[in-house]
Amino acid sequence: MLRGLLGVATLLAIAYALSVDRKRIDWKLVGGGLLMQLMLALAILYLPLISHLLEGCGKVFVKVMDFTGEGLSFLLGPYASKANGFSFLLHSLPVVIFFSALVSICYYWGIIQRVVGAIAWCLRKFMNISGAEGLVSAGNIFMGMTESPVMIKHYLPTMTTSELFLVMVAGMGTIAGTVMGTYISMLGGTDPEQQVLFATHLLSASIMAVPGSIVIAKMICPQTEPVHDSTGAQTDTRQAKNLLEAIANGTATGVKLMTNIAALLLVFISLVALANYFTEGVIGRYTGLNDWIVEVTDGKATGLTFQFMLGVITAPLMWLLGVPSSDILLVGSLLGQKTILNEFVAYFQLQQWKDAGLFLFDKSVIMSTYILCGFANISSIGILLGGLGVLAPEKKGVIARLGVPAMIGGALVSLLSATLIGMIID
Repeated sequence: MLRGLLGVATLLAIAYALSVDRKRIDWKLVGGGLLMQLMLALAILYLPLISHLLEGCGKVFVKVMDFTGEGLSFLLGPYASKANGFSFLLHSLPVVIFFSALVSICYYWGIIQRVVGAIAWCLRKFMNISGAEGLVSAGNIFMGMTESPVMIKHYLPTMTTSELFLVMVAGMGTIAGTVMGTYISMLGGTDPEQQVLFATHLLSASIMAVPGSIVIAKMICPQTEPVHDSTGAQTDTRQAKNLLEAIANGTATGVKLMTNIAALLLVFISLVALANYFTEGVIGRYTGLNDWIVEVTDGKATGLTFQFMLGVITAPLMWLLGVPSSDILLVGSLLGQKTILNEFVAYFQLQQWKDAGLFLFDKSVIMSTYILCGFANISSIGILLGGLGVLAPEKKGVIARLGVPAMIGGALVSLLSATLIGMIID
């Protein structure tokens, strides 16, 4: 608990140090946001009504994954079965396509807009942010960091720097609902109870990231300019004209997303293997460092690997956040992989280490799930610049300047959620 409090203070201190105008930080907003995040965490873990609601949503996610399995069985026959082992390509990635189609259907029917609008209203009332900020922050629970800003594309050109920065941090600090099913399948494997557990925590992480994004963004880039408030969502001109078109559009998007994810995983994991060949296979082997590292880590690390070096660099921060001391190298390595590579690689590594029994504490696995739940990585800066730059070309220079601070802010959001959950678990 004490380490967790120290961790929260450290994360806020980092945001304070990065602030462009410390005197204009709205500490009332910061305090209210932290309180909302803490209350959400307590309600999710200990309030039966909320926990059962989230668990029910988790079961819906798992059931949807079962429906995807029916489609896979038709296409692949016996190769779709998990009886002969779990395949990320066959059993996780296809979920992206079905989820993308479902999101498109829900958007066509107006379900997502209504839910997002209700959450945005609450944020606007209780956290004193503009309607457009609340709308895009809430939208990131369901949509990605380039899809959610489409709802406020007509407001982007007139947004202040602080508002635009919140849009970017909210995108970096959350994950899209279309890929959540993939993570559930990856971490839960073939165990339905584990699938529901991780579905609940991933949903919790996405919800907690909303007030967390507002807190971190408004500390780093406080509101100093007049705000032209807006409350309504604009109709997307690219919205489908009928249900069949919505299904087709969502499926096409899912196929592109699945292909992109598969290609990135192939390249990044191969690059990590290449790096490990030189660090572990050459340097570590001929200097004797591999044997020493295996000894001091009790076999958790195989040598001077890329993962081990990232773990060492981030270990002090992991200790401050309350991660069990015996697991700080593993959790720190996951954070490093997420930031330098992407969250897909990091979640894949988490699944491998979890299945191998390397974590001594379940708390470490749960905290890792929250730490990795966000798009805050180097490549996302380019994605944001490309996506927002198209929607608001006159703001492209500002977006480029805010890219790195937004990535750091997004990482702080995930770390803050993980720290609060870790404190409550204790």
